[in-house]
Amino acid sequence: MTTDVFNKQNKKIETTELPEKIFGIKWNPNLVHQALMTQLANRREPIAHAKGRGEVRGGGKKPWRQKGTGRSRHGSIRSPIWKGGGATHGPNKERNFGKKINKKANRLAIFSILSKKLENNEFKLIDDLKIEPAKSKNAAMFLKKIFGDKPNALLIASTDNRKIKQLVSNIKNIDAIGAKSLNIYDLLKYKNILSEKKAVKEMEECYI
Repeated sequence: MTTDVFNKQNKKIETTELPEKIFGIKWNPNLVHQALMTQLANRREPIAHAKGRGEVRGGGKKPWRQKGTGRSRHGSIRSPIWKGGGATHGPNKERNFGKKINKKANRLAIFSILSKKLENNEFKLIDDLKIEPAKSKNAAMFLKKIFGDKPNALLIASTDNRKIKQLVSNIKNIDAIGAKSLNIYDLLKYKNILSEKKAVKEMEECYI
């Protein structure tokens, strides 16, 4: 499987072989959906929390003596049946929303997305992603040459090009990740993928 390699002026300079095990996978929407839901669930943080009787303030003293008053016995004004008392069966911040997916299945979902992007001409290889001088303005101009006036892309960089994420951090609809940090959410979030040629080799070493 071959694809074209472009330079920063968006001109084709050569062709290269892509690993079949990464870019030749059949599209599997059900597996991709499962992997995405798992990633989103594992990122979810339980914010809603109702305080129980052991967390609300006060209630250290018994409201009245056990016997002799003619009233029902009570041990604390922070009991759930009292106004201002703790909640019963309320939402709890200790709740775990996490899900599990087989490591092999998650990788297969990533390969399925990359294969689909390549098939739809939404995956592009570039010889080098290093921007000199390293300024966001130059990065924006470079992306405009590649994708036009409204770029929407995820950049996949090799491990020796870590500055690219910082350079594109304030450019709308653009993000960058390392070749060894691929994930379902980022691959699906952006329409196009622009990868360094060297990053493909790192993907192959890391995931296969």
